[in-house]
Amino acid sequence: MENRENVKGIAARVAIWSARHRALAILGWIAFVIATVVLSAQIGTRQADEGTAGHGDSGDADRIVAAAGFPEQPAGEMVLIQNRAGTDRVAAAEEVTRALGTVRDVIDVQAPIESLDGRSTLITFSIAGDAETAEERVGPAMDAVARVQSAHPELYVAEAGSASADQLVSEELDGGLNRLGMLSIPVTLGILLVAFGAVVAAFLPVLLAIMSVVAAIGLMAAASRYAPAVDETTHVMLLIGLAVGVDYCLFYIRRERDERRRGADPHRALTIAAQTSGRSIWVSGLTVMIAMAGMFFTQDVVFVSFAAGTILVVATAVLGSLTVLPALLSALGDRVDAIKIPGLYRRNSDGRVWNALLRLVLAKPLISAMVAIAALAALAYPALDLKTRGQSIQDVSPNAPVVQTFVAIGEAFSSKTTPAQIVIKDDSVRTPEFERTLAAFKTAVAGSGGKLVEPVDVEVNPAGNVAIVSVGLAGKESDDVAVDALNLLRDRVVPDTFGATALVTGSTAGGVDYNEQLSKTLPLVFAFVLGLAFILLLVSFRSVVVAVTGLLLNLLSVAACYGMLVWVFQYGHFEKELGFVSGGGITNWIPMFLFVILFGLSMDYHVFVVSRIREGHDRGLSTRDAVREGIGRTAGVITSAAVVMVAVFALFATLPLTATKELGVGLAAAVLLDATIIRAVLLPAVMAMLGRANWWLPKWLGWLPEVAHELPAEDVSARTDERELTPVS
Repeated sequence: MENRENVKGIAARVAIWSARHRALAILGWIAFVIATVVLSAQIGTRQADEGTAGHGDSGDADRIVAAAGFPEQPAGEMVLIQNRAGTDRVAAAEEVTRALGTVRDVIDVQAPIESLDGRSTLITFSIAGDAETAEERVGPAMDAVARVQSAHPELYVAEAGSASADQLVSEELDGGLNRLGMLSIPVTLGILLVAFGAVVAAFLPVLLAIMSVVAAIGLMAAASRYAPAVDETTHVMLLIGLAVGVDYCLFYIRRERDERRRGADPHRALTIAAQTSGRSIWVSGLTVMIAMAGMFFTQDVVFVSFAAGTILVVATAVLGSLTVLPALLSALGDRVDAIKIPGLYRRNSDGRVWNALLRLVLAKPLISAMVAIAALAALAYPALDLKTRGQSIQDVSPNAPVVQTFVAIGEAFSSKTTPAQIVIKDDSVRTPEFERTLAAFKTAVAGSGGKLVEPVDVEVNPAGNVAIVSVGLAGKESDDVAVDALNLLRDRVVPDTFGATALVTGSTAGGVDYNEQLSKTLPLVFAFVLGLAFILLLVSFRSVVVAVTGLLLNLLSVAACYGMLVWVFQYGHFEKELGFVSGGGITNWIPMFLFVILFGLSMDYHVFVVSRIREGHDRGLSTRDAVREGIGRTAGVITSAAVVMVAVFALFATLPLTATKELGVGLAAAVLLDATIIRAVLLPAVMAMLGRANWWLPKWLGWLPEVAHELPAEDVSARTDERELTPVS
């Protein structure tokens, strides 16, 4: 392929090089993917130690405990025996104790204890061996408890604990994530088959997206030395990588095919696609990575892992789209349309419905903008009441027997499920003085008015310099009652007894400290993402107005997403249909994660559409005509890209964990809104009303670099003599 014209921009230059050296580009890409897999296999991925990565006092306490040398504890299990009809529980408790004593791998069966209300009995025991693999050995114990339940239908006899919970998570969540990974690919391929109507064109984006994800996962092994990975990172990388990888290829292939139909020769069609769609991919990819980088400011192990993983997968998707894709298109030529599907293959990809809507919007831009803003405001309104909460056991399959048992145990024996733990680091934890302090603490617990719940358990490390004192909190894990009890413990009881150096940790304390950390870092994340995105848009389009409207439109999309999440998950609508139980708030990490993800993904569409509008403006079209042409010609590809994203994201709503349902519903709804109300109505209406003001740039910013949006010389994009692509042999 000869370089017959002066191409502008890195994307076009890389495409021309790849097309001229396509064998090297294709083989180099394959070698790169294989090398990342080999790298991952050789060095492995460093996993984050989430137990020692907390925040605030609870995080400091967890790190003290981790370094104190406490012996490894076996997985603990509990059996709850509860009255249903006033029946005596003693016989059932004896049967449970005898039955557990005959089960292999069951150890440390404790004497039954009774709840304060006299309705419940609890028997605790442990599963021998490594706690990490206890889920594999807990089955016989659960069977033994189930037999006792069958013999006593008048009682409620059920088991729950760390091993049985791990078993549930493995069966439900891990299985669901694996199914998601397998389903997302055929679903995406099916949508692309409908969008392109040709097998090769549909298969190409999926193949490159999968290869990008594989390469990014391989690179994550090296990145994990600096940003340790959490288990969910791989699934998030698949989610984002498949979405952006397919979209980038879709934009590129569709533009190249359209230019061929309008009469451009193969070289020119590829050049135009590279200098327009390729440039949009480059800019939007940078914007997405900037948005993801905002998560580093949280200093949270999960967010840092997500940031590293998503940045890597977007970077590899951009790299593949700008290098190997042009080489493949050059090699395939018109064969990219090979194996046409009868009834689906269409010569013209422009959306008739969207073009009809666009004519209406441009005819009445003010009314259209007001209607769109009113609709988005109505959707966003519930977000004013947004509340966050920590994750709880009910977030995992709320109807599962193990989950229901956990909830029942928590209500009857709160000190056994989510106790607060006071960590004291002092050489005096085995002295009479410490015993007196402990007695004073127990007295304070008894006089707390029920906010702190006995029994009080004490564990000392082998070195005798760290003690863990456990006490129950009234309420449920993260509700107001539990937080109020925690505040009493932290502000008065612990300082008055163990002193100011003692630290409080546990599930409730960890959730409170986590929320405080997010509250502190949230302004930094927003400022970083919005500031750098503004600069990137400003430089890319040399327009303050385009940059500002881009940010405002994306923020509207995020606000509407938040409102829908509150309406569904906080207010409890569609609980039965989606299979969740509302906890009265949104999972605490979801709002920030959705902000960075949605802001980044929304910029894909915005950059792609506005770049096409700018092309028309730079050719001398009026703003209104440029908007009509730019949005009209991108309607089909935007619709296809949005359907892919919505379908992939919606699959997350089928997972059992409430947080993943929130993630799936939020992402799918926001992308759908973004591709319809935002891009098809509000954006053209606003740009039509602003007219020439869209391209305003203050004189003092005239030093900004010129970024070419116009097509290469001898523009053929306006030709109407379209032809059908015929695969050649």
